Amino acid sequence: MDELQALSPKELHDRAVRYAVAHGDLGFLWDLLKVIPVAEAATGHTEEAAKDLSRFSALLSDAMGAGEGELGEALRPVYIDYLTKHPDA
Repeated sequence: MDELQALSPKELHDRAVRYAVAHGDLGFLWDLLKVIPVAEAATGHTEEAAKDLSRFSALLSDAMGAGEGELGEALRPVYIDYLTKHPDA
């Protein structure tokens, strides 16, 4: 867990998403899509959150790039939780 805490949000995102894609873990990817609007709102981007909720394509795009900036930081706990459950990732 300490190793994961030391990673940047981008590194956590890339590692978690790469593992989920490689293992066909659509559950994680779906969960990520569901929490992105909440993370957007938590970082003060309420307009973006509303757009994300109304456009599935925006969510998919966000999921693939959700490891950077404030959004990546807000999603750190999601990536750490997933990677803790999958230590071989």
